[in-house]
Amino acid sequence: MEEKFERLTKMLMEKNNELNYDLARSWVEAIWEDFESTRAKAGREYEGQAVTERFVTQFIENYGVRIHEFASKNEKFKHLLK
Repeated sequence: MEEKFERLTKMLMEKNNELNYDLARSWVEAIWEDFESTRAKAGREYEGQAVTERFVTQFIENYGVRIHEFASKNEKFKHLLK
């Protein structure tokens, strides 16, 4: 799993050059955990890391460059703006 987080962190840093490694890593972990916990709360069956990885990759592709805009509108992620 460490490899996946590392690769996703680098991907996010390429999309958004304003993020340092630690902040990008925090974003990746937060998005990963949020996706899995939201699905669990909704009663969805766990489909494995590959599904979560695809979601996080898609999220980075779509919002990575503007991740600060997403965070400012979502209470769960506001702490990552600091």
